[in-house]
Amino acid sequence: MSITAKELAKLLNLSEAAVSMALNHKPGVSTQTRKKVIAAAKEHDYDFSRIKETSVSTSPHGMIQFIIYKKNGAVVSDTPFFSQLSEGIDTGCKEACYYLNISYLYEEDDIPSKVSEMVRLGCRGILLLGTEMEEEDFKPFLNLPVPVVVVDTCFENRSTDCVIIDNVQGAFFAANYLIRKRKKQPGYLKSSYPIKNFEQRSDGFYQAVRKNGMSVSNSKVYKLSPSMDGAYADMTAILKQGETPSDCYFADNDLIAAGAIKALKEYGYRVPQDVAVIGFDNMPLCTFLDPPLTTIHVPKQYMGLMAAKRMAELIQTKSSSPVKIEISTSLVLRKST
Repeated sequence: MSITAKELAKLLNLSEAAVSMALNHKPGVSTQTRKKVIAAAKEHDYDFSRIKETSVSTSPHGMIQFIIYKKNGAVVSDTPFFSQLSEGIDTGCKEACYYLNISYLYEEDDIPSKVSEMVRLGCRGILLLGTEMEEEDFKPFLNLPVPVVVVDTCFENRSTDCVIIDNVQGAFFAANYLIRKRKKQPGYLKSSYPIKNFEQRSDGFYQAVRKNGMSVSNSKVYKLSPSMDGAYADMTAILKQGETPSDCYFADNDLIAAGAIKALKEYGYRVPQDVAVIGFDNMPLCTFLDPPLTTIHVPKQYMGLMAAKRMAELIQTKSSSPVKIEISTSLVLRKST
């Protein structure tokens, strides 16, 4: 009996979204992961005809371009967050009967020329992953003859459609929970790389601190790289200097939380008995950490699905006014708090 994609994901300890990206030859996973998935699929008799059966058989409405913008890749990388987001976009495009084409743009590229070429080749609309973008970076996407929906960020001074996470809400939930459970001033494991998402999470964190009658100046803030290895190295350096950690911390993302926990444990701190930690994103790694990580859940596939649905609406109703779709978050309790 042939293996299913779901079974393959479980076997390889990967997300279902990552396996789907690999099998369908879509960007969002590394070359190494793609080869690993394909090799395992062949070994376990995966029915590759399923890929053709589930793809869009016709394209009555045309093609939607999904652009993944990388300023330096400090945040946008080969992680389950972005593969699940892409999976949601792909599902939404299929439901609306559009082909999806995924491409990467980098800061050093001739972006105006590349975007113009995409439009010339007939794309009906552009979904733009703006996680690492600043407002200045958005200029090449202004006044295009096709609709643009920005995903995972918004620009306050630009009138454009966007689908974003309610970062303020999520960070508030996390910090407020820590304060009420630990009865102590929470610290903040802040990303050393600034993006709009992290700025909004900072706002939510400090709102919770102030609401509970605490002074924001009393919260210890450590700036850590937004990757697991980087956060581990940065936190190790801080602890090596003899710094005494706070009773509890909110981290800007799960990777920062995971790296910090590893460093804390190596220096003899027990989690959560000595130091509690909450992350943000609810990536699959959260359940495999020791202890499993309490975090803020972001419905990533749903976020991608909503972006694709909004794009389909814009293509069909060209006079529609821009809207901001904000996706709510929720607190997922595990053993790190």
